[in-house]
Amino acid sequence: MSMAKINTSTSNPVKDNTFFNSKECAVDISPKKDHLIKNKFLHHNDGTFWTSNEKTYWIFGLLFGTAMLYASRTLMPLCVVSISEEMGWDKTESGTVLSAFFWGYTMTQFLGGYLSDRIGGEVVLPVAACMWSLITFWTPQLAYLSTDKHTSLHIVVLSRVALGIFQGFHFPGMTSLISRRVLEHQRSFLYSVVASGSHFGTLLTGSMGSVMLDSYGWSLPFYIIGLSGLCWMLVMKYVLIGKQRNRSIMVSLNEAQLIDTGKLKPEPRSPVPWVYLLTKPAFWSLLVGHFCENNAFFILLSWMPTYFHESFPTAKGWVFNVVPWVVTIPSSIGSGWIADKMITKGYTVTFVRKAMETVALCGTAFFLFLISYASSYSSCLICMALAVACCGFHNSGILVNPQDIAPKHAGSVFGIMNMAGAIPGFVGVYIAGHILEVTKSWNAVFGQTAMVCLFGWAVFIIFGTGKKIV
Repeated sequence: MSMAKINTSTSNPVKDNTFFNSKECAVDISPKKDHLIKNKFLHHNDGTFWTSNEKTYWIFGLLFGTAMLYASRTLMPLCVVSISEEMGWDKTESGTVLSAFFWGYTMTQFLGGYLSDRIGGEVVLPVAACMWSLITFWTPQLAYLSTDKHTSLHIVVLSRVALGIFQGFHFPGMTSLISRRVLEHQRSFLYSVVASGSHFGTLLTGSMGSVMLDSYGWSLPFYIIGLSGLCWMLVMKYVLIGKQRNRSIMVSLNEAQLIDTGKLKPEPRSPVPWVYLLTKPAFWSLLVGHFCENNAFFILLSWMPTYFHESFPTAKGWVFNVVPWVVTIPSSIGSGWIADKMITKGYTVTFVRKAMETVALCGTAFFLFLISYASSYSSCLICMALAVACCGFHNSGILVNPQDIAPKHAGSVFGIMNMAGAIPGFVGVYIAGHILEVTKSWNAVFGQTAMVCLFGWAVFIIFGTGKKIV
């Protein structure tokens, strides 16, 4: 049966890469399209895509893993005030420690995507998780290896670089896995749910981590999160991946029989056409938009606890470390549901991705500008919470866009994109610390961050697309 969408408009169809194009207007009843649709459902039945039950298990598994990943990542921003007081670090040195994570994080983005596309994200994820969990667990011991301030600082910086190196495999691996196992019209919601684990993890650190920090000191949160990451790795390896491997063996045997009888031709692996991609403005807009959004997110993630500690010394840490991430979780999940709903209703993927990114980048910029004029604790907390909440819409915008433009190479493309997105992690975070050390002005930090957001939005709106390129 052919599947088609009838044009009910009397106006001429408009191109997919136009931002204001809201409805698909093409009629496609070609045999080739019909064959592709049938083939997609054939693969769904033979095990290429997850079943409904498998999808549910993997959603919760990847959600919890992403939460542990971000809980591990955000422990240092939470504890940096206490650690810097104990170790005698100034703002520039604290900024170096916070930004060091992203030096390593940048190194492995492409490698993570390449390996995941070649050997599978389900292989890459648990190996990387084992390493970053162990580094998290041993961070307090590494900090106390030397009594010399500068030696101790260098050891902590190196441990943060190593943490970033192994965490750099997570998102490219997860993107490659989802692009191969989930149908296109279901990816936005599933990816936004899984990616919302970053906010759950930050919320966990901000709530339980703050309580443990105040009651037992800064070492205990590192031990707890490190052990939790190891537990997730074991569940991932022996439960989720074990079940999938058994099912894949059965599917492979069935496919081998079909290949022998000539009913199924194996699909050859093709290298990523980087030269072709590099000539496409849409690919570059992806990098620029992700860079600008991550610049805002990482600065808020790293410096928000310090901002509230300095601006409102009597404020409770568990409040300002929790509220922004509580608000962000529904915005992240809700944006994915809205995006999938819009695509199902007939809105083009291009329009949906740009609409989500408009909320993410313009919304973040607006509330960062607004916080410069807020004076009370409650108004600053609300502005900060809404700025972070707008970042949640990025999960169903640019963050899932590599699966649109390069579904067969989503892991590799995401790796390059996230490598660009990791650069503001060490550049932006370090510069923010230096600006604070020199000017003592938070408004200067928030103002320049907002301008970067608006630049990224303009580039993606003009050049971005949701159409398949390769």
